Amino acid sequence: MAIKRIWHGWTTPENAAAYRDLLRTDVFPGIEAKAIRGYRGIELLQHDGDDEVGFITIMTFESIQNVIDFQGQDYERAYVPDAARAVLSRWDETCRHYETLEIRSYE
Repeated sequence: MAIKRIWHGWTTPENAAAYRDLLRTDVFPGIEAKAIRGYRGIELLQHDGDDEVGFITIMTFESIQNVIDFQGQDYERAYVPDAARAVLSRWDETCRHYETLEIRSYE
């Protein structure tokens, strides 16, 4: 069983590339450098709208305790570094956590 930590953020089309670059070069490596036990990775999704670009991150942890180890007792609070706040136009202040019940792969 795994826990999926899901978060949403939005930016302007003009800032979308800068935000993606920030995630890839700073935020994601910073999370990985914490070496949190049970952290299994992160996915980045993007949706281009007319007026804004939406992003979703999905982090995978082995257990909710691993999420607490990452974020602290207030584990639903979103992790949004200052550099990300500078290019985002809005974001969810909290994350949702889902238990993975089943994964099917088709090849």
